[in-house]
Amino acid sequence: MDHQTQIELEAATFRRLRDHLRAHTEVQNIDLMNLADFCRNCLSKWYVAEAQEKGIEMEYEAARELVYGMPYAEWKDKHQAPASAEQQAEFAAREAAKRGGE
Repeated sequence: MDHQTQIELEAATFRRLRDHLRAHTEVQNIDLMNLADFCRNCLSKWYVAEAQEKGIEMEYEAARELVYGMPYAEWKDKHQAPASAEQQAEFAAREAAKRGGE
């Protein structure tokens, strides 16, 4: 496979993941973090980092809108449920484990 085709396939795969996450708003970011150690906000941060790597200025909120398909505040109002105590505890335990069990 040539390099350009690989880039195009990777970009298409990213768009498919982004669209899948947009369609499944019932999947909360904390669920993604607890299961896969990334979420929509992580994708937004990675997008900004890759833009900066190419010398392109990009605001985090602009990247969030690209990932969420709408301004984050709007998505949060429409789709984000409060994290349960269990979800928060699982997240805290995962973060502690990453830091070496502090």
